[in-house]
Parts: sequence; structure tokens; C-alpha cells
Amino acid sequence: MLQQVAGWCDNVPMPFSRVAERRIREAIANGDFDNLPGAGKPLNLEEYFSTPEDLRMAYSILKNANCAPAEVELLKEVSRLQLAVAEASDEATREELRRTLAVRRTELAIALERRSPRDK
Repeated sequence: MLQQVAGWCDNVPMPFSRVAERRIREAIANGDFDNLPGAGKPLNLEEYFSTPEDLRMAYSILKNANCAPAEVELLKEVSRLQLAVAEASDEATREELRRTLAVRRTELAIALERRSPRDK
């Protein structure tokens, strides 16, 4: 009967936290974490804590997924458009790029305004 109980217990689902902990311990034992970037160095949490508290989780998820916040993408596009305006050969193209650049700068200003802390 003891074997039956032991066999039955092996089929009981284990909580996810225990499964995760077991796999982490196995990976450590196998040396899977030995050559990770920044191994043995202290974590730099300055950027994390300088982000507004209500945005930290979202930004952490975006960063881990290699996705930049909308403001960063807009900054990149503004820079790209500025370069395109400078390199445009005809005036019609340059004027169209300037209009697009003005729209993106406005979008960026609005996005940055939304992020800034409000005076209460």
C-alpha cells in the first residue's frame, strides 16, 4: 500500500514555483548560468528606480522583449527624418519630409508631456 501512495504522490501536480526552483537548481548544477553577461557584477538599478513607479513593470517587460518605449521610437524617427530632410535633393520631397517631421515632433512632445510628473 505504501508503494501505491508513493506512486500516486508522484502523479500529483507540483506547484509551479517548486518546478521552477528545481529547474533553476539543475541549471546551476549544470553550469548553465556561468557565462551570462554581467555575471558577478552588481545590478545597476538606477535606471529602474528613476522610471515612474506606475511605468516600471511595463518598461521592464518592453526592455526584456527588446522593444523600446514609444518615446524612444519617436526620437529615432525624428532623427531619421532630420537626416532625410538634409539629404533630400528636391524641394517637394524636402517639404513633405518637413511636414512629417513636424508631426512626429508634436507626437514626441505630447508623449513626453504625458510622462512628466504633474504639479499638484
